[in-house]
Order: sequence, then structure tokens, then C-alpha cells
Amino acid sequence: MFLPFFDNLRKGGVPVSLREYLSFLEAMGTGLATYDTEAFYYLARAVMVKDERNIDKFDRAFAATFSGLEKITAEQVLEAIDLPRDWLEKLAEKHLSEEEKAQIEALGGFDKLMETLRQRLAEQKGRHQGGSKWVGTAGTSPFGAYGYNPEGVRIGQHESRHQRAVKVWDKREFRNLDDTIELGTRNIKVALKRLRRWARDGATDELDLDGTIRATAEHGYLDVQTRPERRNAVKVLLFFDVGGSMDPHVRVVEELFSAARAEFKHLEHFYFHNCLYEGIWRDNARRWNAQTPTWEVLRTYGPDYKCIFVGDASMSPYEIAFAGGANEHWNEEAGEVWLRRAFDQWPAHLWINPTPERMWGYTQSTKMIQQLIGPERMVPMTLEGIDRGMRTLSR
Repeated sequence: MFLPFFDNLRKGGVPVSLREYLSFLEAMGTGLATYDTEAFYYLARAVMVKDERNIDKFDRAFAATFSGLEKITAEQVLEAIDLPRDWLEKLAEKHLSEEEKAQIEALGGFDKLMETLRQRLAEQKGRHQGGSKWVGTAGTSPFGAYGYNPEGVRIGQHESRHQRAVKVWDKREFRNLDDTIELGTRNIKVALKRLRRWARDGATDELDLDGTIRATAEHGYLDVQTRPERRNAVKVLLFFDVGGSMDPHVRVVEELFSAARAEFKHLEHFYFHNCLYEGIWRDNARRWNAQTPTWEVLRTYGPDYKCIFVGDASMSPYEIAFAGGANEHWNEEAGEVWLRRAFDQWPAHLWINPTPERMWGYTQSTKMIQQLIGPERMVPMTLEGIDRGMRTLSR
């Protein structure tokens, strides 16, 4: 019954094998995910997705296969309620204590419970909080959401509360996800992982799992192997634009910064306003008496650093092309001069632009920065863009 799901995964580009599909069927057969949609989703994802970068593709295939569940009408729900009595009795034996079963029998048993629910749903025309027609919420009502009644039938509940229900109807929606939008720190980390150069310069007692398995297989006994700790040896310089036009992009820039902090051991960051000039800041308060001279940064960090500018490149063209064009101070040299010095000092450089790529051509300053840095070295702040940029820096 899950063959269409398997086919959609293959068509969607998820590299799922027949062995993994059979493992998924085996897991379903053992009852790991029976009547819980969320558990079913995570079970399928855990078995058939081997790489985090394929999670978005999996979500799209999942949504395509199981779309339409949210369109089930109340009449169809009523029809589904007509369940065999022996199945309901088995469910009671599994989930209810003797005391709870006695309470249900006192109220008329499952038949009475289901018949009452059918009547409530048939009477309902809309939600009336506190009214007599709505399937009740909270309290001791057997129906509705968030209640504690041991014979409860939960409908429309956001999440589990008391784990006390004999039947649950819920609608779970799975969004279509793709790599053209920002999806948070976790996915940014996945994209940043392309910019790695491993060096074994840490502790000497890290477990070498592959070596241990290989040595144990060869010798016939447990032979624990260790190795020096492996660290990401890539050195990164981050320059953040904190001009006013960047205000709408603060959240996603913070996600990028957080991911970079977690991913790179050798990371330095500075702030600049609109364009690079003779002074930059380590603190975004940007006090003029706490500036770091740009010449000092150029001399301190060698050409082995990867240089990444993060900004929308949106400003007056004069700020780039002319001395005195800066809007906060009188700059003795044009921003273009300082940008060229930075690009010359750090040949592996990149500009990440949070503005949608389709909008770049409408801003003169953005086109000027692109001409300075090279069209292929300005990328959008999307998963695809960051991934493309990391490939460029790794060359």
C-alpha cells in the first residue's frame, strides 16, 4: 500500500533503496507507528532519508503522496465512526484500566459513546465556545480537545495533553519545502559543511570507530583504535553590513552567524556600515573611539582566510565610487578602493546577499558590487545560494 509513496520518493530525487523500503514495511509491521500520523512521518523519514539535505525532498514527496487528508468532510468522518464492536473492545482492553472500562460501561459503553458523538457532530454548525452544540473543549466532556475524560474522543487537539483518549481525529499538515527559502540554523550548517578542511591537531584519544571495527574484524577480538581529534582547519573572516536597509534581514543573518559559530573553530567577525572603509567594528554599537583600522585587519589576517561579506549591497553609488560619499563620516578613500584591497588580500572571497536574487538588477550599487567581486561570487542567502558559495570558496 506504500508503493506510491516509494515511487514519489524516487521521482523526487530521494536516493531510497529497496532495502530501506522493506525495512520501513518491517517497522510498520511491528507496530512502531500505528495510529499516529506524526510518528508515521518520523519513522518513514528516519528509515529512508540518509542525508539531511534530502529532508526537503522527502517532505515534498510525503505531501504529494498523502495530500487530501485534510479535505475529509464531517460526513466522511461519521461514516468512519462505524467501527466493528470487537475492534473497539480490543482497543479498550489495550488502553483502559478496569476502573475506566467500568466508567464507560456505566455511561452506556462504546456504542453509546459513538452514537452520542455522531449526534453532536450532526448538530454542529460552527464553533460556539461555551455553547451546547459544539463538541466540547477541555473540562470533563468526552468529546473535543484537551479534556481529561478517560473515554475521551479527541478532535482537533494541537498536541497530546493527558494521553487519555480512546480515539483521536486530527489533521496534520506538512508544508512543501524547498531550497529557495531560509529554513533556519540547522540547514545553514548543512550548507556550510562544504567549506571544510580537516586537520588532526586535537586530543589523541578520540575513538576511531571505523578503525576499531576493521581491527576487530581482522583480529577476532575487540581491538579499540584511537586517533588524534579531527578539527575543521578552515579560517573564516565574516564582515556584516549593519546599515539600515539590513534591518529586515536581522533574523536570517543571526541564523547564519550562529551556524558559522558552531561550524568553524577559526572565525573572526567585524561590522561595517553599507560599504567597507578605513575603519570597522567588533561591536555593533559602533563607537567611533572603538574602531579597528581596516589596514590592521588586512595585515593581521593572512591570505589563507576565507573572506565572506554579508550585506544587501544597497546604498548610494557615491558611497562606493567617491571619497566623501559615506553617509556617516567623511571617507578619505572611496569604498571601492577598500573593497579591492580586501579582495586582493583574501583571494577566496564571497558576498552573501539576503535580498532576493531577482531584485539585484534594480539597484545600481548592487550591480557595482557584483562587478567588483565578480558575478559568481555574489550569492543569495538561500540554502542553494550558500551551498553554491561554499563550492566557490572551496576551489
